Amino acid sequence: MRPPAPKANVMGRAVDVPVTLKIALPRVPGIELVALQGLEHLARHLGIAADKVGEARIIVTEAIINAFEHSGPDTTEVRVEFTMTADELTIFVRDSGRGFDPKTMVERPSVTSRGMPSRRGWGMKLMRSLSDGFEISSGKRGTTITITKRLS
Repeated sequence: MRPPAPKANVMGRAVDVPVTLKIALPRVPGIELVALQGLEHLARHLGIAADKVGEARIIVTEAIINAFEHSGPDTTEVRVEFTMTADELTIFVRDSGRGFDPKTMVERPSVTSRGMPSRRGWGMKLMRSLSDGFEISSGKRGTTITITKRLS
């Protein structure tokens, strides 16, 4: 009987424990690219398929941009955490903003004054459609989005 294959290979060492990356992103235009570089670096070392990384990139970009846009002007940073194995990615995006009631969130795009669908309002629907698990918790101390994505 052969032992089970290891789940991940990091820096030439077989590991079957999750690898975690935590980043505090300051409010700087384009800063989401730093998180994407970290995500891609971890994925390469774990041998994750490029199409799964592409979907995860979209989710991460949208979550970070939404956090800065909707948390309020006093939010100076957004915290991002990736926990990854060869099989699954868990993404946490946290802000310390004003929070909101997730039950009131509208997932369909709004309509313009001309009755046409707005270009805005697609983010949550997109993140949900590309993920395998999606949760939002929010309150006076901020909002946390938890997203899981199967990678195998």
